[in-house]
Amino acid sequence: MRFEFSKRLENLPPYLFAEIDKAKRYARQEGRDLIDLGVGDPDLPTPGHIIEKLSEAAKDPRNHRYALDQGIPELRRAIAGWYKRRFNVALDPETEILPLIGSKEGIAHMPLAFVNPGDYVLAPDPGYPPYRGSAILSDGQSFSMPLLVENSFLPDFKEIPLKIRKKAKLMFLNYPNNPTAAVANKEFYLKVIDFAFKYNTIIAHDAAYSELSYAGYRPMSFLELEGAKNTGVEFHSLSKTYNMSGWRIGWVCGNAHILSGIARVKSNIDSGIFSAIQIAGIAALTGPEEHIQKMRALYQERRDVLCAGLESIGWKASIPQATFYAWVPLPTGSDSRSFAKLLLEKCDIVAAPGIGFGRYGEGYIRFALTVPKERIAEAVERIKKSL
Repeated sequence: MRFEFSKRLENLPPYLFAEIDKAKRYARQEGRDLIDLGVGDPDLPTPGHIIEKLSEAAKDPRNHRYALDQGIPELRRAIAGWYKRRFNVALDPETEILPLIGSKEGIAHMPLAFVNPGDYVLAPDPGYPPYRGSAILSDGQSFSMPLLVENSFLPDFKEIPLKIRKKAKLMFLNYPNNPTAAVANKEFYLKVIDFAFKYNTIIAHDAAYSELSYAGYRPMSFLELEGAKNTGVEFHSLSKTYNMSGWRIGWVCGNAHILSGIARVKSNIDSGIFSAIQIAGIAALTGPEEHIQKMRALYQERRDVLCAGLESIGWKASIPQATFYAWVPLPTGSDSRSFAKLLLEKCDIVAAPGIGFGRYGEGYIRFALTVPKERIAEAVERIKKSL
């Protein structure tokens, strides 16, 4: 028997990182020594006090039952406290915070709450693939906002056709940005808020990399600005800040009405985050933060090794202020998929081709700083010798 996929699924492009993982598996089966600079998955361990709290909570039978869809109250209060300390933004734990099974889950589900056929979802290009994918899965239309080097990788809203602006139900943004590592300032967010009010567009700001910054730079929250909470929400994750990517815990916060829509979708799809993981999340948000400073210093050291190394062999690699990515223009040509394949075949290096993040990512390659600096230096030497 043959069963046809839905049109939604047929319209969905292959997921970039699934393709990368498949290529890695084949290479490792051949016994090759891969240096994996592809997927942005922290290689550092979760801090010990968080693991200890998980172990303690997992032994309590009361935590083995279905969790509340809204998350346990203590977690929501911990998130509110962290937000107040970090951004000086006050959030109501009862109505303005919704824990998620990782921020990706909430991003993917959000359009299901608000997007109807014919509505547009504005998505950065290049950008995190689920922004476009979630629009397709909700029967909406995805419209790309080009992130170009001449605009500091910020979208130019004037370039969006008026007829698209009028039908734009939702706009995804992400700063510090994946994959470009660009950052945004107050002036940009004021333009975002003005756009949202003018066209009645919901803003979904993905701030998963807000704590990965260097040389004293501190990214701001979209919600710090007047009017932001009237127009949208902000997504956060414990994955990068606390090296908990496999734990799957994050949250969305901001506009209470928007959150109620996401919560209604979630209540029909999942049964909440394992309570022991929520308790461990509280330990992360309220515990010591010395590891964050050490983590920033470590990634900065890796960043400097990579950027200096690429510069030494003639690649123009700008030094990022935030994230653990380097967004590097290809030295020759513009076929990033072929170049990534060449890196894998000739150098045993895994990197993410820019085209995998959208058509405006072509001509770039993304390196993740998720291996020790010695391996990064070795990757540069392999490129120098082989290419």
